[in-house]
Amino acid sequence: DHDAFAELAGAAISRLDATAWLMIRDADRATDAVQNALVRAWRDLPALRDPDRFDAWLHRLLIHACIDEIRRVRRHRLDLDITDLSDPPAIADTSSAFADRDQLERGFRRLGPDERAVIVLHHYLDLPLPQVASTLGIPLGTTKSRLYRGLLEMRAALDADDRTGPDSREGRP
Repeated sequence: DHDAFAELAGAAISRLDATAWLMIRDADRATDAVQNALVRAWRDLPALRDPDRFDAWLHRLLIHACIDEIRRVRRHRLDLDITDLSDPPAIADTSSAFADRDQLERGFRRLGPDERAVIVLHHYLDLPLPQVASTLGIPLGTTKSRLYRGLLEMRAALDADDRTGPDSREGRP
């Protein structure tokens, strides 16, 4: 039923957009991922076994679409032989809150798509780990290890930024 699907998708679209943006950090690519997830949902709707789990199923499709988009962009960047487009140039700012947010953003962009998915679902969307595992379709132990590994990678990236100091990030010796 086209109208029923449109109503369900319409009710979830703002959450899908927010989740995709948190994962990808690019509005256009996030919109593409949401559209891809909705197309997959429409195409695969007959395969949905439990209609009560539509939201979780749709989020799983979205997370997979986001991961596909992140991997596609990384492959494209490698094809162009560009070493690191993920770190935007640092801009001097007196606000320490802005600097901290920028540093966290750089650390987050260095994560793999699997770790990003778990961190976004758990820390940004406040889903408990069992629900994160269910949404991603992976075992709880895998979810916990991806969360642990992702947080370690972010901490290492933040520590590396701290060691280099603000002067070296701005291009000064």
